Amino acid sequence: MKMRAGLLITIGFFLLQGCFSPKIRMFTDSTDPYQEFTLEGTQTPKVLVLQANGQIDEGPSRGLLRDRPGMVPDIVSQLRRAEKDKDIGAVVIKINSPGGTVTASDVLYHELKTFKERTGVKMVAVFMGIAASGGYYIALPADRIVAHPTTITGSVGVIFLQPKVEGLMEKLGVGVDVSKSGDKKDMGSPFRPSTAEEARLLQDLTDQLGQRFITLLTQHRQISPEALAEIRTARIFLADEARQLGMVDRIGYVEDAIQSAKTLAGLPDDAKVVVYRRGEFPDDTVYNAAGTTTGTAKPELVHIELPGSMGELSSGFFYIWPPAAGL
Repeated sequence: MKMRAGLLITIGFFLLQGCFSPKIRMFTDSTDPYQEFTLEGTQTPKVLVLQANGQIDEGPSRGLLRDRPGMVPDIVSQLRRAEKDKDIGAVVIKINSPGGTVTASDVLYHELKTFKERTGVKMVAVFMGIAASGGYYIALPADRIVAHPTTITGSVGVIFLQPKVEGLMEKLGVGVDVSKSGDKKDMGSPFRPSTAEEARLLQDLTDQLGQRFITLLTQHRQISPEALAEIRTARIFLADEARQLGMVDRIGYVEDAIQSAKTLAGLPDDAKVVVYRRGEFPDDTVYNAAGTTTGTAKPELVHIELPGSMGELSSGFFYIWPPAAGL
């Protein structure tokens, strides 16, 4: 009982600090610069391992004690650092993501693609538990895609999420007055049902964004018409079926992806494998997903996400597999 009371007092103290005084930093966060750490190997050039964990977004997640950077700025900042290091001979991007917003996924795809074009560095994507929808989208620029034997991938398509609260408002006796300059200015409003024409227009936008995904897929991958017909249903696949459809190149583990990157880039077997982190971890390995998007090497005693966090998805278009994102 005393421990619970002490914890509540501590939480209350930091909440009050946030309201009445400058923010106190107890941990490293996204304002701390990245440092390079060698996980294995002794020779250069190096293989850089990037992490893409969680939902793909641009904005930070706000916690009680610190903020977590969004995936897009986090990975882009690492790509900028890698571009300045001529010893980076290959990049492995380790993906464990159900996807995210359409624009954030597309921005990250673009940044990975242009990094490859500017540097000529070979890139291998390796899928962990989930690499679905936007998680698959961002892997398309890779020279080779390796899927873990138990990976869930696919969900190649877009979904438009449109929360509706008009029923609740009616029960509460609450309404919204709207003045608009055009008859479709409030199209998609959560406060009223969509008209048949509005539903058609939204479906048209959804189809166009879905077609963009398919177009990029066919540009980057050799997919047969029969396989494409199955893929464009937006269903999910296990790794072996994804390989048969041409979505991935091989089944393997992270070490297989790193070896593939070394082979593609012509690097020695003992090439250094490095990561960028904001803090040092003892006995660090490539399976450590912390220190990048989490922004710290130190344990978090309390993590409470505040309103506006990346866990909240509002109306919009998403390259995402909803069940894995808690939707």
